[in-house]
Amino acid sequence: MAVCETCGNDYEMAFEIRAQGASHTFDSFECAIHKMAPRCEHCGVVIVGHGHQVEGRFYCCAHCAGASTVDHA
Repeated sequence: MAVCETCGNDYEMAFEIRAQGASHTFDSFECAIHKMAPRCEHCGVVIVGHGHQVEGRFYCCAHCAGASTVDHA
């Protein structure tokens, strides 16, 4: 069995995700998303889909990217 790095659950059906040279173990997609998904730099929502990326910053949508107070110049 493997221990989820988000919640600590020791689960026989845990799975591993490899990203950017690191390996992560989770017991559910919920825990994987909580730990690995970026958050919108404007509203803070977890970005589960593609979202928008502007100059290395992540946003959940075009509205948040445009409404952000971050100077993109």
